[in-house]
Amino acid sequence: MKKISVFILISVAFISCNGAETNTPEQTAKNLDAVRSLPDLTKDTIFNFENCETNKLPDGWSQYYTGRGDKTEWKTVDDNGNKVLAQLSQGRSNYHFNEVVFDGFKVKNVELTVKMKAVKGKIDQGGGFVWRFIDKDNYYVVRANPLEDNYVLYKVEEGRRTDLPLVGKGRTYGTDTEPLGNGWNTLKLTVRDDLFTVYLNGKEYFKVKDKTFAEAGKIGLWTKADAVSYFDDFEVKIKD
Repeated sequence: MKKISVFILISVAFISCNGAETNTPEQTAKNLDAVRSLPDLTKDTIFNFENCETNKLPDGWSQYYTGRGDKTEWKTVDDNGNKVLAQLSQGRSNYHFNEVVFDGFKVKNVELTVKMKAVKGKIDQGGGFVWRFIDKDNYYVVRANPLEDNYVLYKVEEGRRTDLPLVGKGRTYGTDTEPLGNGWNTLKLTVRDDLFTVYLNGKEYFKVKDKTFAEAGKIGLWTKADAVSYFDDFEVKIKD
């Protein structure tokens, strides 16, 4: 069983990385047919982007932005011999949110883990997860910001971003973190019905309860404004 699981993970990373620059309906349908052919695909999925073509948006992924501005730019890039998924647009609007989501499945309860590195950005840096993504204006997001050294969970509803109160603490605009710097940090999130638990570098930081988006949605990654950020080893574990 363990060997089968490893095979599934490697296959998913490969199938989602055929190097299409945009996701036409035909390309997405072809990719999803291949994804669905794998048994028990959504139990444990790791995207490490090593088989992706550089300077391309991986197949099976779609990019969006919320708010002002005119573009977002998610591509696979080479980071000192290691391929990563990067957000490269440096839009100057403060209310501009970049999203990239995987089209292969929708989930309700899930555990997400990713390595993130803030490369640059004057308005904003860093990033995080999106989940229960309905469309570019409706989803949850949690992000860590090295410029502010804080960690905040929001809902984006009808295009409006609102930070959510922490369990036992109220509306505090998230929480401060240890200095994040410009190296790799590991973000983790567990989603169980209306309870979201947030971790950073192995430490639990806070919990949030919210019922705005109660149904399954897509999962993905997020940055704000001019934040150029790298992501790697994006792990998805579906929970019952």
